[in-house]
Order: sequence, then C-alpha cells, then structure tokens
Amino acid sequence: MIEVGDKFEQKVRYTQEDVIGFAKVSGDCNPIHLDPEYAAKTMFKRPIVHGFLSASVFSKVFGMDFPGPGTIYMSQQMKFLAPVYVDRDYTARFEVAEIKREKHIGIVNCSLTDDETGKECISGTAMLKHDIQFA
Repeated sequence: MIEVGDKFEQKVRYTQEDVIGFAKVSGDCNPIHLDPEYAAKTMFKRPIVHGFLSASVFSKVFGMDFPGPGTIYMSQQMKFLAPVYVDRDYTARFEVAEIKREKHIGIVNCSLTDDETGKECISGTAMLKHDIQFA
C-alpha cells in the first residue's frame, strides 16, 4: 500500500523518432519540433520535444509502476518551465502528497528534471484513483 511521502523516480530519454511518431499520432506537426532550420531561428535554437510527449512519462509511471496497473488517471495540473530536447537524460520524480483513503484517491506531485543542467522542465500534480494502493 502506498503512503503519504512515498517517492518514485524514472529515468527517461526521448529520440527524434519519438517526436516524429508523436507528431503523426497527435497531428501536432509544429516545425519547432520537426524542422532544425526553423527551430534554429527560435529562442530554443534547436527542435524541442512536444510538451505532452515529455509529460507522457507521468502516464507511463502511473499506469505501469507507481501505483501501477489498475490506476485511473483523474486529473493532471502541469507547468512547462523549460524545454525538453531529444537525446538528453531526464528524471521524472513523484511524491505522494495526500491520500483520501475513503475514495481510494492519491494526490501525487510530479516533475521532470534535466539531468545535465538540474533544471526542472515540468512541475505538476496528479489525482489518481487506485482501489488497492490507496485503500
């Protein structure tokens, strides 16, 4: 059973192939993600990973690892604080902030941090339902 204060970490790295695949699936073909010449003229100087692709690690962890299978993702609040780039290492961090046992709901703080710079790229809070882990 998961308790308040429990933590989990997941390493993640995105490739340009991941970005291209996400663009195809989502329909978001903004050149900031796909065109190095275009991106070079922006404040980022190179292509960036889609915000929701970079945040998809949260869904993966919640559904597969922490709390894991059976998790219902109820809501997610996020702030995109810094760009995420392909072929760099990042760490997703999770900490249980609150549990509402009578409703089997957990509130989990989550973030994505650039391992090289230490910058937090995404900060957020998720509300999850899990009948066993938050019982």
